[in-house]
Amino acid sequence: MNKELLAPAGDLEAGYAALYYGADAVYLGLQKFSARATAANFNEQDLGELTAHAHSLSPRRKIYAAVNTVVQEKELDALYEALDICSRCGIDGVIVQDLGVAKIVRDLYPELELHASTQMAVHNKEGALALQKFGFKRVVLARELSRREIAEIAAIPNLETEAFIHGALCYSYSGLCMFSSMDTGKSANRGRCLYPCRACFKSGGKEHHYFSMKDMALEEDALKMPAFSLKIEGRKKSALYVAAVTDFYRRLLDGQKPDSTLTDNIKQIFSRPWCRFHFNGRDKNIVDRDFVGHRGLPVGQIESVSGNRICVKLKHRIARHDGIQIDIPGNEKPYGFSLQKLFVNRRHTFEARAGETAEIILPPGAPEITKGNMVYLASSSAVKGAYPYTKPRPGEFKPRRRLNVKLTILPDKISAEADQTCVSLPGNFTPAQNSGRTAEAAQKSFAKTGDTNFELADLQINNPQNLFVPASMFNELRRRLYEAIPPLETTPRRLPGLLPRTPTRPQWIAASDNIDILSALAPEADELILLINEHTTPEQLKNLPQNKLRLELPAVCRNTSAWQKTITRLLDSGYKKWEAANYWALSALPDKGIDLSFDRQIYILNTPAAGAAAECRASRITLSVEDTPDNWSLLAERSCLPVVFKLYEDVPLFTSAVCIRDNTCKDCPKDKKWIPLEKDGNKYLALSENCQTMVFNQLPFCAAEEAKSIPADFYRADFMYKPYTPEQALAVWKKLRTFTDIAPSLKGNINRTI
Repeated sequence: MNKELLAPAGDLEAGYAALYYGADAVYLGLQKFSARATAANFNEQDLGELTAHAHSLSPRRKIYAAVNTVVQEKELDALYEALDICSRCGIDGVIVQDLGVAKIVRDLYPELELHASTQMAVHNKEGALALQKFGFKRVVLARELSRREIAEIAAIPNLETEAFIHGALCYSYSGLCMFSSMDTGKSANRGRCLYPCRACFKSGGKEHHYFSMKDMALEEDALKMPAFSLKIEGRKKSALYVAAVTDFYRRLLDGQKPDSTLTDNIKQIFSRPWCRFHFNGRDKNIVDRDFVGHRGLPVGQIESVSGNRICVKLKHRIARHDGIQIDIPGNEKPYGFSLQKLFVNRRHTFEARAGETAEIILPPGAPEITKGNMVYLASSSAVKGAYPYTKPRPGEFKPRRRLNVKLTILPDKISAEADQTCVSLPGNFTPAQNSGRTAEAAQKSFAKTGDTNFELADLQINNPQNLFVPASMFNELRRRLYEAIPPLETTPRRLPGLLPRTPTRPQWIAASDNIDILSALAPEADELILLINEHTTPEQLKNLPQNKLRLELPAVCRNTSAWQKTITRLLDSGYKKWEAANYWALSALPDKGIDLSFDRQIYILNTPAAGAAAECRASRITLSVEDTPDNWSLLAERSCLPVVFKLYEDVPLFTSAVCIRDNTCKDCPKDKKWIPLEKDGNKYLALSENCQTMVFNQLPFCAAEEAKSIPADFYRADFMYKPYTPEQALAVWKKLRTFTDIAPSLKGNINRTI
């Protein structure tokens, strides 16, 4: 099966560059609801022109729009407008995170393929199957997956898979990162992440960038990628970067051998150090703890320093006006400057070649630089001119309606039908000497759409008697048909509103991963939720009241076969109430006979999402802790499902498949280990256990005071992950029951917009 090479476009120039250098498809964002909100992104005119140009190429290329943020209730009208733009421009699919957006696209925009964003955290076969059942044609897989795991998901019949092969990496699973949102209000789920993963943290007397990931670059391993669509990250990158990376992988996919010149070009344009992440198995060498940002292409180490001159034995050509960077130990970013004076053999020169020893003159004010420091080529004048591309004239292409035309030829008339419109011409038609020429003439005529808003998608010819028709009559029939087709209806598309549920007496839920805590809170709670693990047994639960107990499946599950045995054992023991923190639970649990609720990791920020949750057999939803009070209230009032409001939680800021420990994997006990961290005076805790890292603020999130004004059906307090004692949890619980805030605590986005 041919693979799809999928390239990013943050603006129109990058889109044209991607298509010119061989992308089979381009993904991009609109002015709103893009998970790269700070990219230039596309207005309707640019989207229409790029889409029409892509569709005109042979073979035809595709355009996908990322409408992949979570959407608040008050934004639904703007969301419909964005989807209308996608429809009018004739794009091929939309990439979404929000379950409500997915429902709207599926029900009202069937012309748009539905793709599940990597923000939906699809990381196993069960999650992919659940989304396929909902109506997704494609899932974009979590970057953390290995080749074997990707292959298992890619084997699902009639479901396309898309996986990243090159670009920036997030420390946390996409969609499960709450750091930027909870610290600053700039939510990754809203496209405004401030990348706290790149920041410097203190721990144990040391300062490192513990979470600053290297870039993914599968290079020739991309040929082993089991997924159908091979995705390049980079909607915030330049057209030059997009051209260089697309060109490199296009050549690989077309059978050319890897070319080090091309990889050198990419590194000069933009790159952090490269890695393959976990594609070939678990790897710890994927974080760049000492430096952040663009480094460039390593060209050599400093052999000597004399005043403002450094000598470097070059591995690569450099020239005047190139951008140079030098690693300075203790500085988080390399020192960079434009090369103005260059010597070889004490002679002033414009360029120095690989193998030569170059003398570089440092600019005034340069920091102290020592022998052994690495020198990088961070931008090259030669490379800037190495990727020219052509593009259409402005306005040359415009969106067109694709028509499927049915042509019928009878002895006394010819007729053409498209979009429920039919026109005919009378005539006297006789047998053709060559029926193939008749079909060729018809195809040529109806493909001439001129200044109309139409594009011929398919022509079916019914000519049972092999009759001849003059080309002039085909042309006249085509003109009449295209003139007769009425404009598309402009009636706004809207989902019917669902009746809000009848409010009930609020109940109180206590949740924990600690059975002793739930035992202590059982007499005072209406419901208990236990976060289970793959080793949980019915015997361990015997002291908890089964009628109150609900079992929660975690947000991340990388071994569903082991989990399925546990789930079956618990179901057989009579446990029928369950909680889902990720879509994989929908496939792991039976369709009938259980009561299934959704935790907040399945983001529900609007009423269509609540309706979609009901379709997925959820009995209730949980409001997002990163949301704002105005939207909490709207959703609590309008939701068709009962609403849970979390008024207390230690929110996982990162949930990661990247280990923070210093030891090697073979020496790791994989036990629970807490690591204190500090940044900008704020204190955090990292929990490392079983090859997973979770990071928490030292303080909990608490919205007890605000909960009084949220008309929820349930109020919930979580005592998970951190080592609470039953006595501590009970003391917090008693205060929360009186809607009293816990001090000190965090308020998240209660006083912000997201």
